[in-house]
Amino acid sequence: MSKPAWDKRAQRARELAQTISPASEILTFCANIVTFQKRVYQELSRSRKSSLSSLIPHLRELLGLLPRIGTAELSSAAHSLAEAPSRWDDLLTGHWESPSNNGMSDPKDAFVAYTLLQPYAEILAERNPAESKTTQSTCPFCRRRPVVSVLRGEGDGAKRNLLCFLCGTEWAFRRLLCAKCGEEDRDKLPVFTASDFDYVRVEACESCHTYIKAIDLTKNGLAVPVIDEVAALSLDIWSQQQGYSKLQPNLFGL
Repeated sequence: MSKPAWDKRAQRARELAQTISPASEILTFCANIVTFQKRVYQELSRSRKSSLSSLIPHLRELLGLLPRIGTAELSSAAHSLAEAPSRWDDLLTGHWESPSNNGMSDPKDAFVAYTLLQPYAEILAERNPAESKTTQSTCPFCRRRPVVSVLRGEGDGAKRNLLCFLCGTEWAFRRLLCAKCGEEDRDKLPVFTASDFDYVRVEACESCHTYIKAIDLTKNGLAVPVIDEVAALSLDIWSQQQGYSKLQPNLFGL
């Protein structure tokens, strides 16, 4: 991912923070984290032999940053981690090798690890792009789940892609297919929308009771999927009130 792409993410988060009051705090925090991730990405990009150990200096920097920009809970977790450098290697390795960011450790530890692992994984994916199939529900590069669905214009309609939670790889995926259980019955794949976010929709499945949000770029070409997904927090709250579970929480555990 180029520097302008990281800047675009941060700028979009700041813009939305000014207009979407319920998500203002998390979007401001998101902008700061993306700016930090951009620096990690830039420094790792200078080396052709990036490894998990190269993230340790950035981990130290992140633990110093979180008390200034994060919640009291994150600040406390950062102080605890800063005092336990013997845990750092296992923290990064464990989350890198885990197929999911759910339930493996404390959510605050997961946030710290994935804040660093995302730019690292994006670099590796860019250097070694993987081929995919339109029925492949996990990332063709790192096998993680998608964090958001993306609708892009194609002909007279829209093509559906999935965007990986970890490495940012985007791959084509069939429109009528559940990304978790493979359900194909149209009647069991409802789509929900809200007037507050007319370009964001909830793609749900009645068979496995999961959902993923979709960003429709044919309706809003200014949207940045990974950021607008966070901004539409109210749709997550509504979906979970209806009994659906999110296919893959985002970096912030939402």
